[in-house]
Parts: sequence; C-alpha cells; structure tokens
Amino acid sequence: MLQLQSGFGVFALLMLAWAFGENRDRVSVRQVAIGLGITLLTAVAMLKLPGAAQAFGAINDAVGVISAASRAGTSFAFGYLGGAPAPFDIKAPGANFILAFQALPVVLVMSVLTTLLFYWRILPPVVRAMAWLLKRTLGVGGAVGLSTAANVFLGMVEAPLFIRPYLAQLTRSELFLVMTGGMAGIAGTVLVLYATLLAPVLPDAAAHFVIASVLGAPAAILVSLIMVPETEARATGGELADPGQIAVSSMDAIVKGTAAGLELLLNIIAMLIVLVALVYLGNAVLGLLPHVGGEAITLQRLLGYLMAPVCWLLGLPWDQAVTAGSLMGIKTVLNELIAYVELAKLPADALDPRSKLIMLYAMCGFANFGSLGIMLGGRTAMAPERREEIAALGLRSIVSGTLTTCLMGAVVGLIS
Repeated sequence: MLQLQSGFGVFALLMLAWAFGENRDRVSVRQVAIGLGITLLTAVAMLKLPGAAQAFGAINDAVGVISAASRAGTSFAFGYLGGAPAPFDIKAPGANFILAFQALPVVLVMSVLTTLLFYWRILPPVVRAMAWLLKRTLGVGGAVGLSTAANVFLGMVEAPLFIRPYLAQLTRSELFLVMTGGMAGIAGTVLVLYATLLAPVLPDAAAHFVIASVLGAPAAILVSLIMVPETEARATGGELADPGQIAVSSMDAIVKGTAAGLELLLNIIAMLIVLVALVYLGNAVLGLLPHVGGEAITLQRLLGYLMAPVCWLLGLPWDQAVTAGSLMGIKTVLNELIAYVELAKLPADALDPRSKLIMLYAMCGFANFGSLGIMLGGRTAMAPERREEIAALGLRSIVSGTLTTCLMGAVVGLIS
C-alpha cells in the first residue's frame, strides 16, 4: 500500500510542478514521459540490479577511508577534540563527538580530492560522457547537459563555470534548468560529510547519496521542463569546449582545493551557528503564544504540519509524516545540513528505516533561501546581462529543486 502511495505521489508531484509552471500548454508530454521513464529506470538500475550492492559497498568503503583520513588529520591537529583517544573516561557514549572538529573537516579533504581529480583529467571525461548521455536521451542542449552532469560532482556555483561562456546564450528554459540542477543536487565536497552523519542510523548512506546525486540529473531536467518548457530555438546545442586547466601542478591543485574547502568549511560552521540561533529565537517568540495540544508552538511544529502532506505523498505513513515534514521544513527554510543532523538525532522509533531512506533522497538538495542568495550572486556575476531573468526565476527554482528531490524520494519509495 505504501508503494502505491509513493506511485500516486510521483504523479501528484509532477502535477504540482505543472501547476507552479508557466506556458503550461507548451509542455511536451513525450519529453515528460521519456524523462520520467529514464528517472525510474535509473533508480531501478542503481538500486535493484545484481551487483549494485557490491559496487555500493565499495563506495561505502571508499567513504570510510576518506573519513578515516580526515579523522587522522583532525586528530593530529586537535587531539582528542578531533577524534583522538580522550585522556579521560567518557561517561556518556558519544559525548566526545564534536561536529566542527571531527565531521565537518572532511569537507577540506573532499575539496582537495575533487580539485586533484579535475586537474588529473579524471573527472572531466566522466562529466562529458554524462552530458552526452543526457543530450541523447532527454534532448537537452549540450551546455545545460554539461552543467547538469557537473552538478553530480560540483555545487551550484562551480558547475555552471563549465558553461560560463554560454550562459548569456541560454534560452529561458535552459537557464531555469541550470538553476534547478543546482538546487536539486549537493556538492561532492559535502556528500561524504552527510554520509558520515547518517551512517549510524542508515546503512549504506554513502551509496544512497551517490545514487541521489546521479538520479538528480534526469529528475531535475524532468521537473524543470514541466515548469518552464522550451519555447525558443536553442543556440547551444553543439559540442562544448573543454573548461581548461584549473591548476598548474598537483601541489597547486592541493593548495587551491584547500583554500576553497576552507572557505566552504568556515561558511558551513558560521551558517550553522547563525541558523540554529535564529531557530532558537524564533521558537522563543512562538513560545509566548498559548500552547496547542499541551505543547508549545515551535517553528518545527508549524513547518511539520505544513510539509506533512508532501511527505505523505512520498510514501510515508501519516503518523510519521509530521516528523518528516518538520525535517523538510528545516531543510527548506534553513539548509539540508541542519535537517540531516536532526534526522540523525531522531529517536529510533520516530521514522522507520524505509521512511529514513525516503527522507535521505527528499532532502538531498540545496533548495533553500540561503542557497538562493548564493545562486543569484554567482549566476549574475557570470551572466550580468541575464540578471533580471535570473532574479525572476529565483524563487521558482527553490520550488523546482524541492519538487525534484521530493520526486526522487517518491521514486525510491515506489521501488523500495
């Protein structure tokens, strides 16, 4: 029954995308059908095919090695604060875990590894292959195909750098697709961080984050083409030039990757402090209102009730939908990192394993108001002549990114 609920949710979410879209009469039913079919086939292939479990086991092992390497560095730099054995007895299990010193620094290691893989010309051919595949199957232009493929590995600001010379030439639909791709994915630099956070509560979390990153490409194209269908002739359909070298040597790549990772790490820590504080202040203000149901009104409760129907559409039982809805609300208003931290802290009986898996996919994207500011700043800097159009599509991109990740959650619920 829950699988049927998820199946209904898939079509309901697509109808929501259509309702929030423009030029509804120009939506190509054929393109939507192909996009949905490819999204479903990708999910089935990555989750159900024989041998997938072994491949994902290797991914988990790789993530474990990266996490251990990061822990070795933090232990050396920060001692027991960074994960080294404590010089005293730990009375409460987990009391010695410090997020800023033990989990978050993995962003530095991943930033360096990603930069090195691009400098060594390992990742660019993979990105180009995925762009070719998206172009041949879903019919998108070469530029947006490349940007969407790059979003599997990179963030919303870094991926469009591959097509920076083409941004001014993109149609409105293609521009929106690039924005949706950024909102509907996460950067490889934080993938390992999120997998590390959820590993204790969700087996094979790393593998599922990799699947979500890949699945986000066709799902983002599907949702964006429903919300803003193509109405113009494309000018960027041909093959694209290589983005060129990002460093002059391996050591230069390490230095640049470390600098970029440090900036990201400090931003994450600063945003965590500020956003958690703002949530506390918001709850303090709401706490002045009369209690409802014997409990104080909180931002999480309000968001939980608002997003609960959406989580029900994903295939969650109604008695778990409010809890999941609060996570979706935190993810949308604040960011996905705080939402994943809250998911990891939930009591064991708050969500069953299937619901936790669905929520991993449903929250696996940058679609939030903070990211909107980052996207608007980055996109307008790269294509200042499209500033007004980018700003006009901004709020809609949060909707499209959220619908895309929710669609992935519903698809996973359908086949789980």
